[in-house]
Parts: sequence; structure tokens; C-alpha cells
Amino acid sequence: GGIGKSTTSQNTLAALVDLGQKILIVGCDPKADSTRLILNAKAQDTVLHLAAKEGSVEDLEVEDVLKVGYKGIKCVESGGPEPGVGCAGRGVITSINFLEENGAYDDVDYVSYDVLGDVVCGGFAMPIRENKAQEIYIVMSGEMMALYAANNIAKGILKYAHSGGVRLGGLICNERQTDRELDLAEALAAKLNSRLIHFVPRDNIVQHAELRKMTVIQYAPDSKQAAEY
Repeated sequence: GGIGKSTTSQNTLAALVDLGQKILIVGCDPKADSTRLILNAKAQDTVLHLAAKEGSVEDLEVEDVLKVGYKGIKCVESGGPEPGVGCAGRGVITSINFLEENGAYDDVDYVSYDVLGDVVCGGFAMPIRENKAQEIYIVMSGEMMALYAANNIAKGILKYAHSGGVRLGGLICNERQTDRELDLAEALAAKLNSRLIHFVPRDNIVQHAELRKMTVIQYAPDSKQAAEY
């Protein structure tokens, strides 16, 4: 938690769209912060919230839940219940089914599922279990709990890899400036028979961009940090 998953993914996707790719982001986190830097807004209305307001998911139109952000990136937040109430994973299942039935996946090159880190609940693992995702990238740092969480997620992927086509694409280390961070990240990747895709250096420009509800790609496209993504 708080490792920078959503920030890293939104910056990476903004860089991809700059290369001419068509992208859909499906936020699978009750915090609903997977798209705000792309939309330059506070958290967008979630599928579950709108469904509750309208009566049911069947009463929604895809236009209600799908917002278009930076350079045409399509954004959806599945949402979840209030903390401590109900099953948050249900929102993910409901959203993905709704999006599929309403053609949201047509005409996109990449679909990104931004899933929260402690995948303990089966609902969150749905993009993995139901073969919605092909590759999983774990954002982590060199801190002990982040390494532990990354290892746990890898265990979960292994469980589903036999039945489906999903694979661990690799690790992305978001630098926290802890001791020998790069060495630890590379060591974990080797232990998991995977690879360290990229080591993202720490830079305050990320926070400056976030305060303005932007990705670094949009806020400072010529910066050194933008090139990292």
C-alpha cells in the first residue's frame, strides 16, 4: 500500500499513449485513485457507486462510467464498499462483466487493470483468474514489507498460471532510497525466475505533478523523470 502502483501505472500508460497506443484503464481498487492523474481530477465516480444510485448495473450506460482523459485514454473505476462493509472484490467482477457486455474493450490496444497490492480477496484476483489479463507487473520497493507483498502476489499468480494464460511480466521497483535497493529488487526477481523491468528513481517532480493532478508525462514531458516511464 502507498508504494506508488497507481502513479507508476498512470505515468507508464501516459507514455504509451504518447506512442500512439489506444488504452483503457480499469481501476480495481476501492480507493478509486487509478485514473485521477489521467483525468486531471479527483477520483471519478465508480461503477458500484453509480449502480447504487441508479438501482442496478443494468440501469447504467457505458457513457456513465467511462471517462476519457489524457490523449483519449479511457478510464473506468470499479470502486468498492465503505471500509469494513461488504466484499470489495465484487465491484471488480461487476464492472468487468458490465464493460465487456457494453463493448468498452472494442478498439483498444492495451487494457490495464490497476489492482491493489494485497490480493487476498478472490474478487480482486478476477482479472487473473478469469483470463482477463495476460501479463502482471508488480510495483514494489526495496523495503521489507514491499518485498514480502511482491512475493505473496507471485505465489497467487503461480496458483492461477496453471489454469490460465496469465504470467508474471516482471517487477518494477519504485525507489524509496533504502540501502542496496537495486540489489534487493534484482535478487527477488531472480528468486521468482522473473526480471526487474525497470528501476524508477525517486524524484520530487512526481509529487509536484500529483499535486496538480497530473502525470509527470503531462506536467513535465521533457524532464528526466518522464523519460524513465
